[in-house]
Parts: sequence; C-alpha cells; structure tokens
Amino acid sequence: MTETTTAPVTAPAPDAGDSPASDPGSAPAGAMARSAGPKSTGPKAAGRPRLAALDALRFVAALGVLVYHYVAVNHQAWGAETAESFPDAQPVAAFGSFGVQLFFVISGFVILMSAWGRGVRSFTASRVGRLFPAYWLSIVAVLLLLLVVAPGTKDVGLSETAANVTMAQRAFGMQDLEPVYWTLWTELRFYVLIGVLLAVGMTRNRLIAFATLWPLAAVVAARSDHELAATVLVGTDAPLFAGGMMLFLLVRERRAVAPWLVLAGNVVLACAVSGRSQSLRIATSTGVTVDPQAYWPAIAACFALVALIALTPVNRLSWRWLTVAGALTYPLYLLHSSWGEWLIERLYPHLPMVVTFAVVTLTMLGAAYLVHRFVERPLGPRLRRAVERDLDRIVRALTPRRDGVTSDQSAEVEPAASR
Repeated sequence: MTETTTAPVTAPAPDAGDSPASDPGSAPAGAMARSAGPKSTGPKAAGRPRLAALDALRFVAALGVLVYHYVAVNHQAWGAETAESFPDAQPVAAFGSFGVQLFFVISGFVILMSAWGRGVRSFTASRVGRLFPAYWLSIVAVLLLLLVVAPGTKDVGLSETAANVTMAQRAFGMQDLEPVYWTLWTELRFYVLIGVLLAVGMTRNRLIAFATLWPLAAVVAARSDHELAATVLVGTDAPLFAGGMMLFLLVRERRAVAPWLVLAGNVVLACAVSGRSQSLRIATSTGVTVDPQAYWPAIAACFALVALIALTPVNRLSWRWLTVAGALTYPLYLLHSSWGEWLIERLYPHLPMVVTFAVVTLTMLGAAYLVHRFVERPLGPRLRRAVERDLDRIVRALTPRRDGVTSDQSAEVEPAASR
C-alpha cells in the first residue's frame, strides 16, 4: 500500500497496499476505462467516494508494522535480544504484525475500487506506476546500506538484486533484499488475479462467485501442500483480500444479502487460517506465542476497522492530514526495516531507549516524505502513462490485419478521417 484518497494503495505494502485514491491514473468517477483492452461488463461506478480515513488507517497499520520490527522482532540492534530489551513491551508489540493483514483487507477494497470499470491495460499501468518508483528507490537504499554504509552485513549477489528489481524474486527462488518485500509478492499475485477477472469480464455475479470460491480453493491448496496452486491463489491470505472486495461491493449495495454472506464467510475463514499463519510468522520472528483466542479477534478487528470507515459516516471525514498520512504509508513501509535497525544500533548507546525509538521513527517518516514528494509524485504518473502507451503498442502490433490495413495504419487513418 500514497497520494490522495479518492478511489483507487503494500506493501509493500506493503502495502501494501494501495490507497483509495492514491492512484494518479484512476478513471474519472463513473467513467469506463479508455483502454482498448477488455472492459468491465459490470455496472458503471457511481462516483468513487473520498475515503481519507482509510488512508489514516493504512498509516496506523504501517506504524504497527514499524513497532513490530523495532520492538518485537528478535535482533541485536538494541545491544541484546529484543526479548531481553523489551520483556514487557514485546508481547504487545508483536500484535503490530497484524498491520499486514489490515493492509490486505484494505487492498481488497481499494484495488477492486481501482479496477471497477477499467480495462486490463489501464489497470496494469496504474499498478506499475503506483508500486515501482518507490520500490526501486527502496532497493537502491538497501543496497547503499549493505554495500557501502555497512558492508558485510548481508551478502548480496547480482542475480539476487536483478530478481528483486522485478518484485517477483520469490518466483525465481531468490531472497528478498528487505524482509518487508514478501507482502509485495502477495499483493502482486492478487493483482494478477484481478487482471484475469477483468479480462474475463467483471460482473457483479462473477465477482461474488470469485470472492466465494477463490479463498476456499486457496486455503485447500495451502492446507494440501499444493505449493504451485497455493502460490498462484495467494494461499491463506486470500480470504483477507476477498473480504475487502466484498466490503467495497457493500458500499454500492448496502442491503444486498449475498455480499454480506460472502463477507461473513471470508471473515471466519481469515480468522481461522490467515490468523494461524500470521501467528506462526510471529512465533518464528519473535518467539511470542499468539493463541487462537488472540488472533481471531485481531483478524476480525481488521475487517471491522475497514467496515467502520467504508460503511458508516466516518467515510465523510476529509481532513487533509489524513491523506498526507496515507501518502507516507507505502514509502515508510518500504524503508523502515533495515535502515531503522542500523540507526537504532548507532543511536542507542548514546540516547535513551525511548528517545532513540522516537528519533528513528521520525527519521523514517522524513525519508518517506522525501520519497513521496520527489520520487512517487513526479515519476509515478509518467511511468503509468509510459506503460499504458507501450501496452497499447504491443496490442496494436499483435492485432491481425483487417481489410488489408494494419492496426497501426488504421490508428493513423482514423484521426485524419475524423478531421
């Protein structure tokens, strides 16, 4: 999951995720995508609401993940194991990890909002323009840390770096340069599934069927150890995205029964399987045990918070600072981990623990603002337009000749004829 919040934001981001209106390339409210690709056959989008509070929720989720990495994950940045440095705070900070699940629910909501009424090419270009500028900058930042500032901290090879540039390094069996990148791989697979749904034709009934059957198939694949199927179907995190999608549909059809039933099913499935998966991740990284009676409410709260913003008068909040917070979410999520730990190592011997935490957090927020202001805002729209233009050219080049005229010639002749 970063600009303003009108409709279509993790990773990543995490985050993520995306922001309801952080997509500079979103189609106007109610407008169908101009792309020549497959169009949604569902009803036109009725003006996309401005959900500034959802941006603030994304920011809270990012801060939760930051606290988790600084205070809960076991590392030596504080001069000893985190469990020794924060014996009382660590079990509480471990719940910040559920910010990732909150990102996924939000992503299901806003990505469907972004895709609604769009073609495949427009949707693809918007995602590339949204995710990659800050992501590539974060790769440069972590390489600067690992190769120049603190060489020897971690071995980084050329092939590993090249794979990370694609954001699909896990598909090549390569490690993430930053630990937070795993969520971006999850988001990326979700985007592909949405692209397939757009190509087939996104109707209301197909959407409901998809949100019903896809999470079930994903969970069965994950539980049956069918690794390829589980990877393609996003595994145990699928119910989080599907539930978020139903929340978006409920904004449009508040009294419809089917979306409520599908949402309820996905909430239960997410609590059972996504909660358990996250509890295992927490145990591996922190040694903290999160029991079902704790992770069930944590996952349910993720859905409840998004529902509160989407389905109640809270969605009318439009304070500017909410969208500013949302703009910082994605770069903060990308940058905070490795550089944050390095800064803690350097500052903590000289500053009190609380002051160190505050200084490092503020430094990361400042860096996030700079990335948003000087990387995302200028480069994101340009990259989106370039990708959409190139995709249009590829499609035209692959389009068969009609009446002895190529698609390129037809594209050149039509404007002249219209004049």
